Amino acid sequence: MHSKVLLWYIFETMDEKITIIEGPPPVFEAVSDGWALSLNESAGLSVPALTRLRTFNGPALVERCYRAWNAKAPIHLQYRNDMGMEQSAPILAARNVETSDGHVLLLWVYLDHEKVEYEFDTGDEDSDENDFE
Repeated sequence: MHSKVLLWYIFETMDEKITIIEGPPPVFEAVSDGWALSLNESAGLSVPALTRLRTFNGPALVERCYRAWNAKAPIHLQYRNDMGMEQSAPILAARNVETSDGHVLLLWVYLDHEKVEYEFDTGDEDSDENDFE
């Protein structure tokens, strides 16, 4: 006679993440692409931004994003800000670009609108910030 053995597995779900482990904090650029702006369908107001990260294996990181999205799971960029505090931003799109210097991972992320500070580059490096004449 065969007895039934029921096994239960409890898996703790953990959000996928891409973590910046060394180097300076990422630089986020404002996004003006219509497709990226149209993806903000959350109850809270988020600011889409683009960051470019050097990596050893960009295709594998893009694949990790794809697997998370295919499983209907979120994936986040984990990094340290200028003050060394840990930050996290949901990733909404990813692309790998191969350059002569190696792989560059392009990540479009959502940033919390209350924590975003804008800096504008006028392209005039010779100007003095305190010169209002």
